[in-house]
Amino acid sequence: MAVYTEVSDEELASFLDTYDIGAVLSYKGIAEGVENTNYFLHTTEGSYILTLYEKRVKEADLPFFLGLMQHLANKGLNCPLPVNNRQGQALGRIAGRPAVIITFLEGVAVRRPTARHCEALGGALARLHLAGQDFAMSRPNALSLDGWAPLFAQAEAQADTVAGGLADRTRRELAYLQEVWPTSLPTGTIHADLFTDNVFFIGTEVSGLIDFYFACTDAFAYDVAICLNAWCFEQDGSFNLTKGQAILAGYQAVRRLSGEEVEALPVLCRGSAMRFMLTRLVDWLNVPPGALVKPKDPLEYDRKLHFHRHVKHAREYGLEA
Repeated sequence: MAVYTEVSDEELASFLDTYDIGAVLSYKGIAEGVENTNYFLHTTEGSYILTLYEKRVKEADLPFFLGLMQHLANKGLNCPLPVNNRQGQALGRIAGRPAVIITFLEGVAVRRPTARHCEALGGALARLHLAGQDFAMSRPNALSLDGWAPLFAQAEAQADTVAGGLADRTRRELAYLQEVWPTSLPTGTIHADLFTDNVFFIGTEVSGLIDFYFACTDAFAYDVAICLNAWCFEQDGSFNLTKGQAILAGYQAVRRLSGEEVEALPVLCRGSAMRFMLTRLVDWLNVPPGALVKPKDPLEYDRKLHFHRHVKHAREYGLEA
């Protein structure tokens, strides 16, 4: 979450006139994240999040994202619900941007998760995958294998200004992934961005999952790989095997990984690290003027890629037989 578009009091009042959520008591920008503009909105009827869609989120994809949240909530997964206006529509416009109001979830994001948090996360991810199996809509993953070369093309000329040799390392990694990327793994609806700031906890129990704006149709195990990357590396860059073991145990207690998924996990971890390195690299080189957000370090994921290149089996991530 972040603030790229400022919303005036007058624009907000006009927008909220079309909703039945009470009078505004307060609203303020939320600075975390890098993708959309978000405001915390407190009214006489409750607390909400106002999201204005920016950057990579295409307006044509919004029915998929909003429909998925409704579907998952109906299946018992705790996630934000879009609020319909008086015309029965969830999607509106404010300050020239597509916008939606969603319900506010209780809980806190844990910046330094423990193994117990990781195990709970693994179970929640598997439940999301099972709950989304009969979701009627689909959406290709624009930030998977076919999307990485175009992303790199946006940053290749300046990559070595971020770190020496980064352009060459990335070219060689992209060529490798193009050769070995698995194409026949179990597939369905995945979150594709389940970082620690997108999971809320009360104690060590998951109280909700948020930010479904990269959700898509892709391999379930790719989503697991994203979580291993996002949750299991420590600040010194080391991989925490105990946390990896916890995520995988929590996931497998709900949905067992197939033999093909287990075999593919090291490559999927390399691919998911490449995806986030590239999007961070593009963001790092193209921060919008005046944005109230600090771009995330792409070299964090370059270092993770270095680790994954030496992994031969999912056991090295903590998978137990």
